[in-house]
Amino acid sequence: MKQVQEFLHIVTGALAIPYRSINFVISSLVTSLPLFFFLIFYEMIFQRTVLEASELLVLPPGYSEWDGYKYDQPGRMTKDFVLKLLLLGLLYLVPFHFLEFFNMIVTVNSASKLHEGEKPMSLKEVAYEIFHKARLKDPLITYVYVVFLSTCGLLGLMWLVINWYILSGRFWDDEYLLEKQIFLSGHVLVTVIFGAAFIAVLIKYLDWCVVWNTSIVYSILEKSYGTDALMTSFYFSRGSKQSGRLLMLVFFIWGFGLRLTCLYAGCSERVSGITIQVLLLCIGNVLKWVVCTVYFHNCKKRTLEKIDEQVGLDDKNVNV
Repeated sequence: MKQVQEFLHIVTGALAIPYRSINFVISSLVTSLPLFFFLIFYEMIFQRTVLEASELLVLPPGYSEWDGYKYDQPGRMTKDFVLKLLLLGLLYLVPFHFLEFFNMIVTVNSASKLHEGEKPMSLKEVAYEIFHKARLKDPLITYVYVVFLSTCGLLGLMWLVINWYILSGRFWDDEYLLEKQIFLSGHVLVTVIFGAAFIAVLIKYLDWCVVWNTSIVYSILEKSYGTDALMTSFYFSRGSKQSGRLLMLVFFIWGFGLRLTCLYAGCSERVSGITIQVLLLCIGNVLKWVVCTVYFHNCKKRTLEKIDEQVGLDDKNVNV
């Protein structure tokens, strides 16, 4: 219950920040524009590639492994499809993260000042913060660490989903298994195994995301980077593990749900649908970094208070 109250306290605190300064809203909007236009292009390619990949993973009608031949699914991938995957990977690793990093620096700096009760910055002061006072080297190093770790985590989740899709699809598409009524028990078993594995990996991934994102905030606001920032972030967030997990789960569902809805609605064929999806993704991205900033300050404050209490008790015992 305490963790839920902390979760609600962080969310309400984060949502209150945009109302404190119109300049924060304008600066977030301006710095999100490059990411917004890039994501429209990226999401169209991404969703079309996902649809094409799902078609490649589906077995042909009437296929059965019991017929005595193997069906080569990887062999169905064309050269154009492989090039699309390479293009997506390149766009994800370089332009996307560069634009997100720029947006993140502005959001975290502005949100931190507003959360701490400082005077709201004008647009000129925001620009000065970015190009003159902001220490880009430290957060950039930490950000590269986080991108590598989060990409590995996402690939692990994708591997589980793809393998479940392939194995469960075999039970539904194999006519021999359908006739023998083996498909139901096999499909349920595969779904239970991969479902349990996915939930376990997702929980750990969300726990790690809290530490990773908080380490970036710490690198932006304090003089630390790399493994030092990651270790400090882990130390600060120890007492708020469950609330942090809930926060990351909200944004994970937000991004995943928007993309899944758009896939089912066929938004890849309509620019208007993609535009609405990307707009909501950009809003969620700004809110995520505002939430992470508030979460960092709460964790830091609580940790320092505990340290002060412990020091006070030690001094009292020494005097006694």
